[in-house]
Amino acid sequence: MESQNSYFSLVLKQDGTYLKLYPAVGIGKSINYDEINNYLNDKRIYDYDDKALGRAITALSDQIIEVKLTPVSVLPENEYVRINVYPDRMYAVGRFYPPSTQGSPLTMNDILNSLKQAGVKYGIQANSIESFLTNRKYCEDYILARGVNPVEGKDAIITYNFNTDNTLKPKLNEDGTVDFHQLDTISSINKGDILATLSPAVQGKTGMDVCGNPIPPKKVINKILKHGRDIHLSEDGLVMYSDVSGHAVVTDGKVFVSNTYEVLADVDASTGDIVYEGNVSVKGNVITGYSITAKGDIIVNGVVEGADLVAGGQIILKRGMQGMSKGKMEAGSNIITKFIENAEVKAGGYITTEAILHSKVSAKGDIIVGGKKGFITGGEIHSGTTITVKNAGSTMGTSTLLEVGIDPAIIEEFRNLEKNIQSMNADMEKILPILETYKKKLNSGEKLSQDKLDYVRIATENCLTLRSKIKESNIRYDQLRIEMNNSDSGSIKVENIAYPGVKIVISNVNYYVRSEVHYSKFVRDRADIKIVGL
Repeated sequence: MESQNSYFSLVLKQDGTYLKLYPAVGIGKSINYDEINNYLNDKRIYDYDDKALGRAITALSDQIIEVKLTPVSVLPENEYVRINVYPDRMYAVGRFYPPSTQGSPLTMNDILNSLKQAGVKYGIQANSIESFLTNRKYCEDYILARGVNPVEGKDAIITYNFNTDNTLKPKLNEDGTVDFHQLDTISSINKGDILATLSPAVQGKTGMDVCGNPIPPKKVINKILKHGRDIHLSEDGLVMYSDVSGHAVVTDGKVFVSNTYEVLADVDASTGDIVYEGNVSVKGNVITGYSITAKGDIIVNGVVEGADLVAGGQIILKRGMQGMSKGKMEAGSNIITKFIENAEVKAGGYITTEAILHSKVSAKGDIIVGGKKGFITGGEIHSGTTITVKNAGSTMGTSTLLEVGIDPAIIEEFRNLEKNIQSMNADMEKILPILETYKKKLNSGEKLSQDKLDYVRIATENCLTLRSKIKESNIRYDQLRIEMNNSDSGSIKVENIAYPGVKIVISNVNYYVRSEVHYSKFVRDRADIKIVGL
């Protein structure tokens, strides 16, 4: 038996207007009051016996029921289709209602005109319309138009044939110290090696909704192989070759190859400051006041004093940094060092060391302080992920900040914005009263000299520029504040003792250590910090 939804039709008689209710057949759906009410409203039949209609709908079972709506005899109604265009405009659905007595049936043209009036221009499903015209089923949805989804393209992909994973950590000796002899952190290459290949982007195809609006595919990301010297590309630009033997690194999406620049003694007056495109290896010390800037890695066998080290890749100090409150290190990737004392250190990857004393240290990745004692005493330590330390603070209650869960770069930007907004607001408060004074003078008819008019014009322009900068800064400030408040990741692991004087901050939630905490892990639990045992 063919299924059929329950439906209804108007019956016009001399004594009034009736509604005939037809029961569902098979697994067809029952009619509901709202659908009938909407239909009657569409036909401007407002004054009818809704209670009688409700009783009839409830009583409808397997027999046709006829109920009198109103003693008024309305005009005949033709067969009717209600068009519903989906919110995404990918489908237009028609729901058909039968004609009243003396009403006319719909034709193909009638249905097409109804679609046109509903704004449907594309993807008309003629087969679906024919299906209805051949076998009319009422109070049932027919897909009358269907849009075409866009075909998404593919982003360009660069495949590197050397190690670009800077998360590999150095091996540890049995006593917990770092094995500086087997770091394996440099990607060696030979002349003629294929360094990278490019799979070009594939453009997508535009789709169309039922209203005739084009739906563009997502914009694909195009890429090119970018490189420094001693590298060449194939004629089609899809393959990258090395012209030298040495090592390869990727910095900001650009491939560099080079032989390591070696300093056989100290970096001092005999060498001057060093700026190099690849890696720099120093056999001796780096003396106070000098600097090394390298696009690749920096490796120092001796001690770094109050010097500046900036590397696009890793910084490896086999002894450590005794910064004398002057030393600075900044690495685009990881920092591996024996110790950090009285220095400012930033890493785009992780930091691993055996001691940090009175220093300002930040890393986008983990900060691991291990070795025999593995202590952090004094200073500020910021990690975007996790801090692992054996001993935090000291028995003397040295003030020590350990903060995790938010990228240190975001914290720095947030604090700089806070200062800049305060400064700009202060400048605005100085400018506005002066402009207001000149405005009153001009409104009173007082004539100003050309110099003063020029001053007013420049001050007004500065005021508008300042107001715009304040608005932009406040928007960014709020974005960062929300991002920081919503962050709940990060943990601090203390493998021995955290002493009083240590301040724990996890995603903007503070905790002050007031008594010794042993063998514990600090994690954020909503608005609090929870301590769990190791």
